[in-house]
Amino acid sequence: MISILSGGTGTPKLIQGIVQIIDPEYINVIVNTVENTYISGNYIAPDIDTVMYTLAGMINEETWYGIHNDTFITHETLKKIGYNEILRIGDKDRAFKIQKTLLMDKYPFSKVVDIQRKNLGIKSKIIPMSDDQSDIKIITDNREMSFHKFLVEEKGNPEVEDIIYNEVIPSTNLISTIESSDMVIIGPSNPITSIGPIISIEGVKKALKKAYVVAISPIIGDRPVSGPAAKFMNAKGFEVSCTGVATIYHEFLDRFIIDTIDEGSKKKIEKLISEVMTTNTNMKTMDDKVMLARSVLGEIL
Repeated sequence: MISILSGGTGTPKLIQGIVQIIDPEYINVIVNTVENTYISGNYIAPDIDTVMYTLAGMINEETWYGIHNDTFITHETLKKIGYNEILRIGDKDRAFKIQKTLLMDKYPFSKVVDIQRKNLGIKSKIIPMSDDQSDIKIITDNREMSFHKFLVEEKGNPEVEDIIYNEVIPSTNLISTIESSDMVIIGPSNPITSIGPIISIEGVKKALKKAYVVAISPIIGDRPVSGPAAKFMNAKGFEVSCTGVATIYHEFLDRFIIDTIDEGSKKKIEKLISEVMTTNTNMKTMDDKVMLARSVLGEIL
């Protein structure tokens, strides 16, 4: 059994490669929830949905959000009648969000996610990091704002001074899932706002120290593969590099995978982590994803 810690962009690409190699039944995906919020009265869980749609083979790979070939009739109609949503939500995608919202009146969030993944025929488990309402605030040079306001409305432009998320308790099976895994994979997601909230939960680091943990750097050279990771790492005082990512994860990491262009950083990182591997980590094609998945899974194949 393997468990994957995931955000909503880089790691789902890796998941596409992993499911080509390992039976999906033996995969658990533990997903960040701090970006969850309500929009137009419906519960939005961006990273959960991206992982779910990826495993169901229906993800929009142009945006890594929403459903492939979705329509936007409701969103455009709302705009015409004077209501502008902060996110452009597709019609099929909205149906899943409506169902989540209704089910959450009866069940904890992890149960709601499990119902939806079963309805889609997904064999892998999808585990939200917490059933609590998570929250994240981006502290910029002139004001505090929500993650979605910063990323969507402000297009990630403001200078970031700090990132704050609230403390939540782990979902029911989170710790036991990590402890029972043959391998835990920390995917190439944002280490501050995607992976950071998961590993900050009480008991998670302790469980990771007992597990065999492999991580893939989401930074190639001095730039993140996607998203505002550089601004967030700078705000938290970490170098924007694979070495900076190693600094964040080193206390529980057994193996670290960096891109071939970062070969020069290998010796420095080996002072923190005993096993460091270089390979192509830029997943542009399915072949890239499968090749990286094989590198990550290593000896358990």
